[in-house]
Amino acid sequence: EAGKVSEVVVVSIGNSKCQETLRQALAMGADRAVLIETEQEVQPLAVAKCLAAIVNREQPRLAILGKQAIDDDANQTGQMLAALLGWSQGTFVSKLDLVGDCAEITREIDGGLQLLSLNLPAVITADLRLNEPRYIKLPNIMKAKKKPLETVTAAELAVDLAPRLLLLKVAEPAPRKG
Repeated sequence: EAGKVSEVVVVSIGNSKCQETLRQALAMGADRAVLIETEQEVQPLAVAKCLAAIVNREQPRLAILGKQAIDDDANQTGQMLAALLGWSQGTFVSKLDLVGDCAEITREIDGGLQLLSLNLPAVITADLRLNEPRYIKLPNIMKAKKKPLETVTAAELAVDLAPRLLLLKVAEPAPRKG
């Protein structure tokens, strides 16, 4: 919006109900949306591979992801995506500024704030402090219905969604002594 970004493309992976979420993002100002449609549960590595296929097709300079998935709280996809692409990465980003061919970021760490400059292209995972979502106005909801929403499958992206992890056990920690 400040002349630094030419297009915003939002991507989600899941069933057809995800179209509603993508339409909300379009109403908030995104230009296009892509739904990688699947009915199966998708693990973080498969999500990262699907996103890498979209990134390779779209050629953005910056990929912004949430810091962790709400379903498994894994906090892995952004880092895996950066590794697959060979891109710079910044995690838990609370402030972002694009300056030339760099992304200047602020991230919160245990001791306070860390300031980094990442060479673009880069992947960042967003802390909730990065931005406050826009209020969606009715005219934008109507406009969002006319914006492009592409649906693809993982197979069309040449990505295998087969699970690679098996959850063996979930257990409570032992009670503290003393």
